[in-house]
Amino acid sequence: MNLNATFLLQAFSFALLIGFTMKFIWPPLLAAIEERQQRIAEGLASAERSQRDLAQAQEQVNEVIKQARGKANEIIEQAHSRGNQIIDQAKLEALAEATRQKAAALAEIDAAAHRAKEELRHQVAGLAVAGAGKLIAREIDPATHKALLDELAAEI
Repeated sequence: MNLNATFLLQAFSFALLIGFTMKFIWPPLLAAIEERQQRIAEGLASAERSQRDLAQAQEQVNEVIKQARGKANEIIEQAHSRGNQIIDQAKLEALAEATRQKAAALAEIDAAAHRAKEELRHQVAGLAVAGAGKLIAREIDPATHKALLDELAAEI
C-alpha cells in the first residue's frame, strides 16, 4: 500500500472519529460537565444561603434571649414590688392587731379596776357597818368616836 493512501485513509478515519465524537460523545459529556458545574454552583449558593439563614437565626436567637432577659428582669421587679407590698400589708395588719390587743388589754384593765372598786366598796361598806356596830356597842364620846374613825380610815 501506498504511504499517502494510508495516510489519507488514517486522516479520513480520524476525521470521522472526530466528527462522531463531536456529534454523539461530546454533547453528553459537555452536558454532564455543565450539570456537575451547575450542581456545584447550587451547592455553593445553598451553603451561602444557609450561612445567611444561620446568621439571621443567630440574630433572632440573640433578640429572643434579650427579650427573655428583659421579661425575667421585669418579673423579678414585679416580685420585689409584690414582696414589698406584702411586707407593708403585714406591717399594717400587725399594727392593727397590736392596737386591737392594746384596746382589749385596756378594756380588761378597766374592767378589773371596776371590779376592784366594787369589791373595795363592799369592803368599805362592811367596815362602815362594823365600825358603826362598834360605835354603838361602846359609849359615844368624841375621843372614842375620833379613834374609831381614824382606825377605820387606816383600814381603808
